[in-house]
Amino acid sequence: MKGLRRYFIFGGLLLVLYFVAQYTKPPVVNWDTTYLPEDKIPFGTYILRNHIKDIFPKSEQRVDKNDIYNTLKAAPAGSSNYFIIASNLKVEALDFTVMKKYMAAGNNIFIAAFQMDGALADSLKIELNSDFDFHNKTKYPINFTSPHLRRDMDYYFERGISAQYFSSLDTTKAVVLGRKYDIKPNLIQYRFGKGSLLLCPNPQLFTNYSLLNENGADYVEKVFSYLPPVRTIIWDEHYVRPLANDQSVLRVLFNYDTLRWAYYLALIGLVVFVLYEMKRRQRIIPILDPLKNSSVEFAQVIGTVYYQQRNHHDIIEKKINYFLEYLRNKYRLKTTELDQEFEETLVKITGIDVGLIAQLIGYINSFNKMDKDIKINDQYLIEFNKLIEQFYKLDR
Repeated sequence: MKGLRRYFIFGGLLLVLYFVAQYTKPPVVNWDTTYLPEDKIPFGTYILRNHIKDIFPKSEQRVDKNDIYNTLKAAPAGSSNYFIIASNLKVEALDFTVMKKYMAAGNNIFIAAFQMDGALADSLKIELNSDFDFHNKTKYPINFTSPHLRRDMDYYFERGISAQYFSSLDTTKAVVLGRKYDIKPNLIQYRFGKGSLLLCPNPQLFTNYSLLNENGADYVEKVFSYLPPVRTIIWDEHYVRPLANDQSVLRVLFNYDTLRWAYYLALIGLVVFVLYEMKRRQRIIPILDPLKNSSVEFAQVIGTVYYQQRNHHDIIEKKINYFLEYLRNKYRLKTTELDQEFEETLVKITGIDVGLIAQLIGYINSFNKMDKDIKINDQYLIEFNKLIEQFYKLDR
């Protein structure tokens, strides 16, 4: 008992030291790109959602988590602006069709995403690219093309959040509103009827990290100045909440890094244990010779026995029995009387030449009338066998 007390004291001290270290460690910044309105982390959209009223003071806000097609089909009456801010966006053909109808009616769509795939990219003929910087330390200058919005000093942002640009686009349809390095387009607009479509390949420009400084707030305000005042603003959260309805029992584990890694380590340990136990306890499996197919040898033995006995009568009798059984099973024919009516029926069912069937049935009837003591020669057996084999071949 005295020894156990020592271990308890030592374990308790370690546990206290662990809690102290956890409590005093500096907070870890969460750099996940969630784009969620409730997230106050750098790449959430808490500031944008709460201050959009400063830009559109008379607009009502609405959140929709459905796909593009169902969202726009149920769009409220009156003019509206539809916002999508996400990492990846794939627009199906049906979605793009309803988007064009929505804009042609006088509404506007704003999309900011790193990747724009599907019918949107194919129809507009756009491609996105990035000036890759592994450490995200490069500040890329961006600015507007309009002299009314253009600033004398370019906009610079930390962590490479303005690195993306459009490497390919149809200049006959797209209007370039902003550029990177005054060369590479990073903000473009398309006209569809009375409405428009604005595309930006840098969604992080609209997050908390960007809007906390004066440059970011000024840039976003000027981008949204291309959108007219409307009655309703629709925020699309379909592309930022893929696991919102996840009811998995493991969802709590995967929401936290520490629990997720603890789960992974437990699985790895279990796999290692199983492999180790298999190696220790698995007995050597003896190598058994595969079973030989003795069917051919058996047939050869039977054939040899019949050949040595020269009992052709017995062979023909067995072939006739097998043949009649074949007709009964396949065509449901009565084989008690092999008369003219039977031959005609067999010809109609099988479609085989009437001469062959007549010759075969004639052999069978003559054999049945033959005395068993009469010795049958080899030629008779061969001819009879050829007739039956020919019938089987034509009846396949």
